[in-house]
Order: sequence, then C-alpha cells, then structure tokens
Amino acid sequence: MTLGKGLLIGCACLFALSTSVVAQGLTQKEKANRSLNEYFLNYHAKGSWFTQQPRMKSFSVDDRNQLVTITTDEHFAQQDFTDKQVGQIYRKVKKALPKPYSKYRIQIVSNGMLVEDYVPSHKSKRDGSQALWGKINYNGRPWVDNASRPINITHGLYDRHISLWASHGRYYDNKKGFWKWQRPNLFGTTEDLFTQTIVVPFLIPMLENAGAVVFTPRERDWQTDEYIVDNDGGLNSSDSQYKEYAENGSWLTAPHEGFKAHSGHYVDHENPFLAGTARMMKASKKSDKAFVKYQPHFAKEGRYAVYVSYQSLPNSVDDAHYTVFHKGQATEYRVNQQMGGGTWVYLGTFDFDKGDNVYNCVMLTNQSRMKGIVTADAVRFGGGMGNIERGGAISHYPRCLEGARYYAQWAGAPYTAYGARGGDDDYSDDINTRSKMTNWLAGGSVYVPTLDGKKVPIELSLAIHSDAGYAPNGKDIVGSLAIATTDFNDGRLSSGVSRQASKMFAEQLLSGITRDMTFAYKRWNRRYLWDRNYSETRLPEVPSAIIETLSHQNFPDMALGQDPNVKFTLARSMYKTIVRYINSMHGRSTIIAPLAPRNVSVELTAKNQVQLSWSAQPDEQEPTATPTYYIIYTATGHGGFDNGTKVNGTSAVMTIEPGETYHFRVTAANRGGESFPSETVSAFSCPNARKTILVINGFHRLATPAVVDNNYQQGFDIDRDPGVSYGLTAGWNGRQQCFDVSRMGHEGPGGLGYGGDELAGHFIAGNDFNYTIAHTDAIASAKQYNVVSCSSEAIEAGKVKLEKYQAVDLILGLEKYDPNTVKYYKSFPMSMQRRIAAYTQGGGRILVSGAYVGEDMMQEDDATWLSRFMKASYGGTVKTDSLTGVNGLGMQFDFYRTLNPYHYAATHTNVLSPEGNAICAMQYSSGQSAAVAYAGTDYKAFVMGFPFECITDRTTRNKLMQGILNYILQ
Repeated sequence: MTLGKGLLIGCACLFALSTSVVAQGLTQKEKANRSLNEYFLNYHAKGSWFTQQPRMKSFSVDDRNQLVTITTDEHFAQQDFTDKQVGQIYRKVKKALPKPYSKYRIQIVSNGMLVEDYVPSHKSKRDGSQALWGKINYNGRPWVDNASRPINITHGLYDRHISLWASHGRYYDNKKGFWKWQRPNLFGTTEDLFTQTIVVPFLIPMLENAGAVVFTPRERDWQTDEYIVDNDGGLNSSDSQYKEYAENGSWLTAPHEGFKAHSGHYVDHENPFLAGTARMMKASKKSDKAFVKYQPHFAKEGRYAVYVSYQSLPNSVDDAHYTVFHKGQATEYRVNQQMGGGTWVYLGTFDFDKGDNVYNCVMLTNQSRMKGIVTADAVRFGGGMGNIERGGAISHYPRCLEGARYYAQWAGAPYTAYGARGGDDDYSDDINTRSKMTNWLAGGSVYVPTLDGKKVPIELSLAIHSDAGYAPNGKDIVGSLAIATTDFNDGRLSSGVSRQASKMFAEQLLSGITRDMTFAYKRWNRRYLWDRNYSETRLPEVPSAIIETLSHQNFPDMALGQDPNVKFTLARSMYKTIVRYINSMHGRSTIIAPLAPRNVSVELTAKNQVQLSWSAQPDEQEPTATPTYYIIYTATGHGGFDNGTKVNGTSAVMTIEPGETYHFRVTAANRGGESFPSETVSAFSCPNARKTILVINGFHRLATPAVVDNNYQQGFDIDRDPGVSYGLTAGWNGRQQCFDVSRMGHEGPGGLGYGGDELAGHFIAGNDFNYTIAHTDAIASAKQYNVVSCSSEAIEAGKVKLEKYQAVDLILGLEKYDPNTVKYYKSFPMSMQRRIAAYTQGGGRILVSGAYVGEDMMQEDDATWLSRFMKASYGGTVKTDSLTGVNGLGMQFDFYRTLNPYHYAATHTNVLSPEGNAICAMQYSSGQSAAVAYAGTDYKAFVMGFPFECITDRTTRNKLMQGILNYILQ
C-alpha cells in the first residue's frame, strides 16, 4: 500500500466515523422533524391536485401532556379528506416518529383546524359541549339549492335556513293618519334605511355564499319595477308571457288556491295567494317532457330579484327544476316543493336585458329524480313599489323600504301573522310580523314541531338594529349591545331546547363585533348583553337575538358606520358568529369563507388566449379563511356572467375568440363558502392589431359623505361630497340640515343631525368595480388595438409592467384621499407616481380620467409631479349640477352629474389647466378647461378632469376614445 492510498483510506474511515457520530448526535426531536419533513415533501393524495407540494410548517412537542402537534401549510388542506384517509395519515405520521413520540397523542393542524375536522361528517369534540340541538337536525334537501354553483360547501351553512331582517321600515301611523318612518331622521338617514345597507348588500350575500337559505320578512330587492307572470294573468305582463308545454298529457289545476294579482291597491285582509289557481304535472325522470315558461317584457335593462311560487302537496317533489335565463346565461335551481308552498320563494338576483326574449326568462320543468307532482304558480321579477293601502293611501315608496307587515300580506301570510291588532296598530303589528312570519314558515319543521306552518327548517332568527344614545363629549363611541329573551314559555323553545341558546347566540354576536371592530379600527365599545322581554326575541320559536350594531344618534358611531368598509366588517363579524353558532349547535366544525382576491389582471398570451392572474387576500383573524381554490366568472360582449369555473392556483389560461370582448371576475373559495368577487378585468383581441393598450382600474374608493366634525358642528355634507357606496344603496333619506353640536340629543327639527326626506325612496349608484368594461368596449370599437386590463394594485405590486404596452388608460373615477375613510385611497399613490414617471420617460402614451385628478394632487410634491408628467395643474373644482355638459374633440356630450340609480355620478369635477406645451382639449359648458392634452417628442398624455366612464351615451364614449387614441398613438 502506498502512503497516498493509505491516507485516502484513512480519511474515508474518519469521514464515515464522523458521519455516524453526527447521526448519533441528532436528538430525537431533530430526527422526528427530519422524518416528518420527508413525509410531507413526498405526500400524495389519490384524486387530489395540489397547487404546490404540501409542507410541514412547524412541529412541537409537549412532553408533560405527551402531545405532538404538527402544523402544515395551506396546501395540505386542498385535498378532500375522508375518515379513512385521515386515519391513514395519522398512522403513517405515527410510524414516521421515533420513540417516545410515536407513543404520544398526535394532532395535525392545517389552516388552524385539525385535519379530522375537515371530514364533512365529523363531529367536533371541541364543540360537542355546545351541541344543544342534540339529535334534532334537518337532513332533507334545502328549500332552495343553486345547482349551478361550482363549489361543494361542507363546513359552512349548506342546507341551513336562517331568518333575519333589517329593522323597521316605512309604516302607516293609524293615529296620525299618514305614512312615516319608525325612527327619526338623523345624519342623512334613519334606522329604517341604515340597517338595510348592512343587511342587503353585505350580510345576506355572505350567508348565501356560505350555502345558507336566507328568508327576510322585508322585501330585499332594491328594484322599483315589478313583473309577475302567472297562469291567472299576472301583473305588468300579458297572457302570452306565460306558456305551458307537455309532450304527453297536460298541466292540470292544483287542488289548492294559488296566486292571482289584481290591478290597483290591496286592502287589509286581502290575500293574493288565495285569489287564484296553481298548476300541476306528474314528475318525470326524463328532461324536456313538460315545462312552464315565464317570459316577462322588461321595460328597462337592470337587476331583478326572481321569486317563484307553487303549492306544497302530499306528493310534491323535493327537487323541482327551475332555470333562470339571464342575459344569455342559464342558472339552475332545485326547489324543495314539499315545503314553503303558497308564498314567494327567492331564487336569486340577476341582470336582465330590456325587452322580451327567451334569453331572459324562467322555466320550470317536471323533471325530478323522484316520483310525485311538480306544481307551478306565479313567478315574480323585481321588488316593485308598495301596493298595500292603509287609511285610503299607499306609501308611494319602494316595497323594500316598507315594514314587514306589508310584505307579509303580499307574500300570502295569514292575517294572524301581520294583523293581530285588527288593523288598528300597524306599528305594533310590524314589530310582531317579523317573528310571526318566521314561525309561520318554520311551523311543522323539526325545529318548530308544535306549530302549524310551511315546514321550512328555519333554525335561527336575527334582528339587525341600530340604537339611540350619544356620548356627551361628541367623541366617544357608543357601540353595540345584544338582546335575548330566556324568561318565556318556561324557558323553552318549541323544540324543547333551552332558551339559553338564544342568550349564547346574543353573547357571541356582541363579543364578535367588539373583537372584530376593535381589531380593524382600534376602538369600539361593548355596551350590554340584555336578557329582556322584546318581541323579536320572545316570539320566534327558534334561537333568536337582536343586535344593536351602533348608535344612529351618535355621530362618532355613524362616521364609522356609514363607511361601506365598516359595514362589511360588521356584516362579516355577524356572518362568522352565525356560521360558528349554527355549526356548534350541531357539534360540527366551521371553516370561514375567504376574502376576495386582489391584484387581479388579464394579459394576452396569444391571439386566442389570455392569462388571468390574482393574489389571495389573507384574513389575519381567521386561519381557516384560506382559499383552497378559486372561481372564475366570465361574460362576453354585453351578455351576463356565467356560473363560474373552478380552478386551482392563482392564475389560469383562458381561451377567447378574437373580435369579442371578455370580462372576468374571480372569487376565492373553500369548504366554508365563497368570497365576494374581485373587481372586473376585461380583454379584447383584435385580429390585425399591432398595439396593445392596458386599461388600469384605479377606482377602489368606498366612503361616507363629506364629514363635518369640529367643536361646533358635526354631520355629513352630502352636497359637498355624497360619498361612494358599494354598488347601489337605498340608505339616504335626505340632506342633513342641523349641524349644531349644542343641539346634541334633541330629536326633530333643530336637533343635531336632523335632515330632510328628499332622497328617501331614491336608490343611488356607487362603485360597481367594473369600469374596465366601458373602457375596453370603447377601445375595442376602434378595431385597431388589443386590450388587456388590471387592478392598479397589480401595477403597484409590480405584477404588471407598464413598459409592455404601447398605451395605458388609467381609470380614477372618484378616487381621492380622504382623512375620514378607514382605508387609504389616493389618485396617484407614490408607487404609482414612480411607475408612471418611468413609463412616460420611456416614451409612453397615457390617458387618465377622474373627478379628482387635480384636487387630490395639491401638496407641493404631488403638484410638481402632476405638472411634470401629466402636464396639468389644478384649476379649481366644479359643482357639476350647474353644467350642461362638455365640449371637446368636435362633440358636445353630457356625463352623469346628479345622483341616480344607474351609474355613479361625478357631482364635482376638476378644472385642469395645461402646463408647458400642453393644450386645453375639452371644456365644460361653463368654459373652464375639462381636459389637458400633451403631444411632446418625449411622450404623450391626455388627462381628463371628469371620469370617462360617466359619459352617458355609449356611442359618444366610443367616438371620444377613438379620437383620444388617435391623438396619443399617432
């Protein structure tokens, strides 16, 4: 052996010895950690697809309690768990652990929940102590089931039925002889209106997105038009709009009364559901054997709630097949006709085209998986106007703003449910109607077995109110209180369950709101948990509560409460409490639905292909609210959005047809439900285009009206700035008239917050987050350019690069900084300023439009940036109700300048003065500069002091866009 060879062998032996020593030196915890990491890195689940390979995030040992806790990342929760699979996971993990840990108790946690709790049938041991329903549980089909929903909800509220309502409403004062609000006018609203703005756009959709069937005893549809198509003639429709078909046999008259409308008003005791007939047909397992078609003639395009009605017979099917055709899309529902016959049954709210065609109708077939009878009665489109006459007069208000007493009559409730005071006290009747309608529907179900009724398995009721009271210093928050009633009927509900269940519910609501509002806004006040005798918590025969969300008399409460972001927080808090409470009552685990995706964008990858991208929005309070997949909703041209496509991951490639505009929005989903949608992004592929234009949505603002808050005055100045609601709102009653802080606590004229009624009954459009549609359509009309779009968030995050595009169209709408909003908004945030500066310095071409482009850039650095890169300076603000329109590019045109229900209004816009070599490109009718254009050798810009999408006429928008693009791209 040579010396070198001996040294080599010696080194090898030494290395082997040292490796063995290191291995022996590993602690048992280190060995366990290594084995577990290896297990998860190689983990595969049959039939499941992971966006990323699951990993272990952490591993901890509690030697005292002999417990091993393993926490995985969110990807591990993407699989569909079964009892068998969970058992295998625990056995393999146990096997991978060295002693003594293999003898310890093991728990595996993903997204804050034990993996065994992901199994749909699993009963949570942790929540078992609160399972007060015991063996009482409804196991049949839901009253209404959206069969087109692309997700499977197992840990939310699927097949759970809830009754909830916004407080009060317009009513007839029998003593004074006129219609009035039940609560005073304060800070531009009244409780009768304010609570609806939490319940209708936020809370009800959240519960429905979690799978719940939600009944509300007040009309929910903010639509003044109403069409009823019926075999007995209908309302605002003709006989030809109702059509029956049967391949064999014919539709017959059902044995019980049905709906029939008459023109004019309805007086006390009249029940439209006892005035007509219904139809019936033997069910068939085959499709297209028989149907009824309901096809109204819509006087205007818009959103309409769809309600169906039918009769519940002893042999009714539990899966009657309805299809709603809306703007060319079809959404299918299965309705359980074994319950809820003889009233309006809500399916959903849809966009319908103007006119009369088969692409906008409802069809009921006789197809069913079971033997029995399908019945057909009237179908109603739209909420309509109040038609109940009291004291010789109707309210002249939309039905949705009236109290429950009047909706109950229109919905076929018996007189005992809404007229117990004999027609002499509508105020008291209205308060009691909300609960009595709940009992009428739920009677005969497993949850209310001692009452006769419609057998709808409603298991919870909630009344959402705001309260009186104020902080004398004008600065403190009054906050929330909750109410339950336990001392009634020997402390028991109809099912025998203790009324303490209601108190538990009320306490959880109050604690949840206090926690969530404090987390989000750093201050909130928990008032009281009352156990008192209130009608809305005494009468319901299911667990019930009243939540007084905040004080409508205290301006610090309302300054927060009127912010749509705060309404979302309040609603999400109540939704989270409801879903947790209902599941815990049955001993089940809960998963909270995710928040909406952010940073959404769509970019062309080929002439017939786009890539849609987005980011998950984390919920810092809710570990389970992690998305496991996403839903992409698509609309083409002017058609409606489809029912969605389920995808994994945060991007998807979509096939498109060149020459057609496409619009997309994305939701996040998990086993608990579905989020609200993202903002809309749009795309257009032009067959011969050589240039691509990027449309950026930078209008995200949601806000209260202008806040006045000092030592002498408090309130909302709607004339100075009406704020921005989330979509449509019905929440404003009139302009505040008294701002005098010294009149705090006084009600009526001369009291702080008092105002008028001139806005009552008027719906006002807000931010629809879909303005890329109007801009993309306008650009596409030129037939020269490709169009893609994104959120400004995606630009600021660096996910979309401006430099890729020959021109940029930045939508700013009503975006501006406001120190009174709970979120930060600004037309040109610093990160956007940097990216636009770089883009223009590189020779970019840019179009910007918005109402506050100049006003929001008055700080010295902002003004300098605006002058340098937009070639504009702020020249003042125009109150647009004094204008008649705009002149520019050889055209005269108008834009939405006053509050209306169709499109948000630019009630104030900016005068923009040209800087440097820029020119005035448009003028308001007052002669002031409305737009600035710059065509330099370095870059080109066109900046408008009003929002482009607010231009009322589509043809004008298209021509203007073509002219602007010719200017900046020539």
